[in-house]
Amino acid sequence: MDQTSTKILLIEDDLAVAQSLRDGLERAGYAVIWKPSGQEGVQYACHHNPHLIVLDVRLPDGSGFDFCRQMRQLKLRQPILMLTVLRDEIDKVLGLEMGADDYMTKPYSLRELLSRIRALLRRAYGELAAVNDGMLYAGDLMLDRASGQVWRENEVLNLTPTEFRLLTFLVQHRGQALNRQQILDAVWGHSADVESERTVNVHIRRLREKVEPDPSSPRLILTVPGIGYRFAG
Repeated sequence: MDQTSTKILLIEDDLAVAQSLRDGLERAGYAVIWKPSGQEGVQYACHHNPHLIVLDVRLPDGSGFDFCRQMRQLKLRQPILMLTVLRDEIDKVLGLEMGADDYMTKPYSLRELLSRIRALLRRAYGELAAVNDGMLYAGDLMLDRASGQVWRENEVLNLTPTEFRLLTFLVQHRGQALNRQQILDAVWGHSADVESERTVNVHIRRLREKVEPDPSSPRLILTVPGIGYRFAG
């Protein structure tokens, strides 16, 4: 992906914070569109399809969690990075359950933010581009690595880029018990800690809700007690 043509939608109500982030992201070569409210951000995302969305949790017209969920319900698939001053793990988990791909708490450094953004863009577009063209089949699922889409018969399953990459990794290692560290390294690319392992669990649960006929009794993505997960399709 050409960084100079990469559009980032910033949804942040604090003018000073928004200006600082916008300046930093533009210096790094990104095109930044700023919206001060959640609803304006959702409308822009629906009509202009930015490559990535940076979404603040506390907005004047509602919670960023709700707007994140709304965008996923509207089948917007681009990566969403949530920003908040909240530090409780439950808030991070809630953001992930609403469909976010990553989560940062304030204060944070611009360098770290840029690193997270590059990683999300690389996973969503760079590593799912035509260089990895090909189809994967698992049971009644068909994974198209060129488009980043998953099909079941004639239905396209609405997976986020992170969910698609997670499913692809599991399918490529079907039958193998994978621990959370292996999954983190392959899908997120950073070392495990307590919160990171919880991140894997949340994404597995979200993925099951989309690919399992009965998520309460999974038959594709199985839990391996004491280890992690195994794809059995």
